[in-house]
Amino acid sequence: FLRRTPHKSGHAERKKTFTRPNQVWATDITYLSMAKGFAFLAVILDWYSRKVLSWRVSNTMDNSFCLEALEEAIARYRTPEIFNTDQGSQFTSDAFTMDGKGSLRNNVFVERLWRSVKYEEVYLKAYETVTEARRSIGIYLNFYNTERPHSSLDGIPPDQFYYNILLPLPLAACNDAGIHL
Repeated sequence: FLRRTPHKSGHAERKKTFTRPNQVWATDITYLSMAKGFAFLAVILDWYSRKVLSWRVSNTMDNSFCLEALEEAIARYRTPEIFNTDQGSQFTSDAFTMDGKGSLRNNVFVERLWRSVKYEEVYLKAYETVTEARRSIGIYLNFYNTERPHSSLDGIPPDQFYYNILLPLPLAACNDAGIHL
């Protein structure tokens, strides 16, 4: 899969500028409070646009649901230049290799996502089942990507920001002689 490196310096990460989608992705896991117990949410997030590229909810902390989210993101969006994880056991397993290429360790954007997910969705609900949590989180993450304005993106939702940069600019209308109208 993706290659990643041990943590070096947060200072260098703060100075780096990200200029396009799929340059840097991040992943992390958070717990979801339920009426009885917990479930776990893993996301793959594009740093540039804050778009949630894929996600999974699980009732266990093994790495299979993290790998499923990563495999889906790669299948839909290709492999990023840099893949950022924390040092959790799911991400230090053999399935996530480490060989010295492209990684950062600051998960500030995923931590901001967790705050939004929890305050705007999870804390307002008491999911009875993992299936209910999965359905409700899916609705929220669709809203997050397609409708929720982001101050860091000048009020633009992540999907619009992600896709606008990837789509070519519309061609100006021309007549048959190639003269702009």
